[in-house]
Amino acid sequence: MKEVSIRLSTIADVRDFISMATTFAGDIDLVSGRYTVDGKSIMGIFSLDLMSPITARVSGKDAEVLAAKLQERFKV
Repeated sequence: MKEVSIRLSTIADVRDFISMATTFAGDIDLVSGRYTVDGKSIMGIFSLDLMSPITARVSGKDAEVLAAKLQERFKV
């Protein structure tokens, strides 16, 4: 499992994140405070506090590659 801190501050960011997440075969969890949601769920993402940094927990095959892409695209 790989953890990275990201920021999804606009609707376009959420859309781009969902596009990246749904092509990944592994699991992605987003953690904000005490809440954890499925990173492939748009409803779950919009239930988080998007004004604060979010921790993305990526696990599965090629988790390191996806984590690096997320960190580069959605810099805190």
